[in-house]
Amino acid sequence: MSTVQTLDDRPGAPLTGLTPDQVAERVAAGAVNRTEDSTGRSTWQIVRANVFTRINAIFAVLAAIVVSTGYFIDAAFGLLIIANSVVGIIQEIRAKRTLDRLAIVGQAKPRVRRDGTSQEIAPEDVVRDDLIELGPGDQVMVDGEVLESSGLEVDESLLTGESDALAKTPGDEVLSGSFVSSGTGLYRATKVGSEAYAAKLSAEASKFTLVNSELRNGINKILKVITWLLIPAGVLSIYNQLSGHQALSDALRGMVAALVPMVPEGLVLMTTIAFAVGVIRLGRRQCLVNELPAIEGLARVDVVCADKTGTLTENAMRLGSVETPGDFSADDDAGATPGADGAARQLAASALAALAASDPRPNASMEAIREAYPTAPAWEVAETLPFASSRKYSGATFRGDAAADASGSWLLGAPDVLLDAAEAAGVTGLESWRRETDRFGSTGLRVLLLARARDLDSATIQAPAALVILEQKVRAEAPATLEYFAEQNVKVKVISGDNADSVGAVARSLHLAGAERTVDARTLDADPATLADEVDRGTVFGRVTPDQKRAMVKALQSKGHTVAMTGDGVNDVLALKDADIGVAMGAGSPATRAVAQIVLLDNSFATLPHVVAEGRRVIGNIERVATLFLTKTVYSVLLAILVGLPGLIGLDQVPYPFLPRHVTIVGWFTIGLPAFVLSLAPNHDRAQPGFASRVLRRALPAGVVVGIAAFVSYLMVRGDAVPQAQSSTAALLTLMTIALWVLAIVARPYTWWKALLLTAMIGGTVAMFAIPWARSVLQLEIGGPAQLWTAFGVAAVGIVLVEIAWWFGNRKTRAAV
Repeated sequence: MSTVQTLDDRPGAPLTGLTPDQVAERVAAGAVNRTEDSTGRSTWQIVRANVFTRINAIFAVLAAIVVSTGYFIDAAFGLLIIANSVVGIIQEIRAKRTLDRLAIVGQAKPRVRRDGTSQEIAPEDVVRDDLIELGPGDQVMVDGEVLESSGLEVDESLLTGESDALAKTPGDEVLSGSFVSSGTGLYRATKVGSEAYAAKLSAEASKFTLVNSELRNGINKILKVITWLLIPAGVLSIYNQLSGHQALSDALRGMVAALVPMVPEGLVLMTTIAFAVGVIRLGRRQCLVNELPAIEGLARVDVVCADKTGTLTENAMRLGSVETPGDFSADDDAGATPGADGAARQLAASALAALAASDPRPNASMEAIREAYPTAPAWEVAETLPFASSRKYSGATFRGDAAADASGSWLLGAPDVLLDAAEAAGVTGLESWRRETDRFGSTGLRVLLLARARDLDSATIQAPAALVILEQKVRAEAPATLEYFAEQNVKVKVISGDNADSVGAVARSLHLAGAERTVDARTLDADPATLADEVDRGTVFGRVTPDQKRAMVKALQSKGHTVAMTGDGVNDVLALKDADIGVAMGAGSPATRAVAQIVLLDNSFATLPHVVAEGRRVIGNIERVATLFLTKTVYSVLLAILVGLPGLIGLDQVPYPFLPRHVTIVGWFTIGLPAFVLSLAPNHDRAQPGFASRVLRRALPAGVVVGIAAFVSYLMVRGDAVPQAQSSTAALLTLMTIALWVLAIVARPYTWWKALLLTAMIGGTVAMFAIPWARSVLQLEIGGPAQLWTAFGVAAVGIVLVEIAWWFGNRKTRAAV
């Protein structure tokens, strides 16, 4: 039995929290919030995943077979696999360290009350019976029981699917994985670590949950095709080599030479390296990637839904002015003389100061008011109503002799919402208030309305008291970022809970196309099909509720768009979760950071283009690399079939033209080294759907041409009077010439470094055939001019056919797009 003590539950006992001794006692008893890390692989798992693979096992067996023949140099392909595995391990460990470091920086830290002091601690340091404070946007870290509540509402939709936030009162249970949509509270941790609700859900689900990746799915599809090709080709090659009249050592080497190039050993590895390097590069820009394929996903995005506050504008605000009827234009129907209501201004200032002081977790707007009015009047707070995005206002009720002029309820929130409520309550003379609201909002300023109400529950407005004008600063990087997306044909839609005129003014100041027409989301049709059409047409939307944001994301997805959602507030959580890619600001609420795939720790909207560019680099380069690897697989399988067919139909069996050392050299100069460089190079081509079909459409014809050309060259040179080494060399010349041309096609468009890469690969190939020492080691024997002309002539025909096939393939790709 545990000896862990519980808190004092006596009525009226002060909620001071655990003492240091009580915390230490619970840690010793294991009642601490620590679970097995499931966000990534351990170092040992990374090593095991890169070393102990099926492909490496196949190559190890083949290398052992070659070593058993005594021809050690023909087992050189085994060293290449070791080198690739080492590179993969190093890059993935570097990526893991980058992610771990950034995850600590971006970690949401709960605020606990211990020994009478409120403090932030790491989530894993929470112990059972800790008192945890909650505020808007906070994520519930562990399960617990509510002890204090001030308008506390918790959204459990991410756990249960329930769309409505649930009010929580003392005695109610809160579940880990939910988040606070409004209000404040205090709860006691009752279940921590693996006992918590969210931890149990994670344990029941698969350990690694990734966003959908067309790249990963495409590679898996390609590998399935290759597997079916390898089986008959491999069996035929083994039969052909072992049933002939060759010496056993030569037959074994021929068999290995036929099997080794069939396996695209570096395709998965290069994909892993490209993703890992992407993580490292983005980490240098303070961008935390919670799910690796999110890099790829953002590269495919064609619509970015951006919140205004915190994304296009700075999250911090400054109180510009407080406008009462005496400040309105003299010709307004309020009939007041400008500057004539000093008493009304003073009362409004006192009410604003009192409201700010009554809010334990002020948002950016209330924080600006608190900074402007740091000294609050001695008004007794009877009741508070926290701000909620769904209702667009907050409030408080004051009472007592000291507040004789202000006794009652005060509301602060969206002018259009509160003015509509005032009109419904029968208040007259509201035209001037609406006019002034529109005037300030049209300049991009944020406008709030202070109003007196009969009570907080019904929000029955008695009279508007003042307009509160807040100034927001547009982010300096926003114009360039929007311009980048426009150039890349990515639509940006501004979706904000603020006044539509204010949102539109900010969008127009950034020269966002389509900002001249601003849509008030309250006028949108709830029908999904109609909503999809309206959202697809529009660009700027104001007065959007959290549920509407979510519905708008789904509406865009129903139109075939790949949607990224950016945000920083609790009202963005549901939309971030449902978007194809959720992007949260590092300074945003803990809940937004928890559900997003990408977190911009530097809070800079300008980081997004770099993420898009990194995704395009990964996709574009892996497509180039996949084309090279699959071309090799296709021509290797085809060569094995062509060499084995004569024996099957009763003709003289033909030895396989190449030795293992030959295919190793071909792999180095036409695939291995170039693929590594190309996988890490810059690439700004826009990502397009159809990865697998496009790669196969290019690799299959190229591989068929290379395989047939090499075999034809081999047969044309081969004869009774021609040594096997000469016919093999001619076939190798043909194969490498066309393979290098395929590399040159894949590398287009050319830059200086690509030209240098091609020059180096061609130079290495020429040296291999020109240097006597290299020819001796590789067992190459160049015949007479006729043989050289045959080899290069067949290669020239093959190059023409490859170019034609590539042209048709690109034409089909353009037609598909």
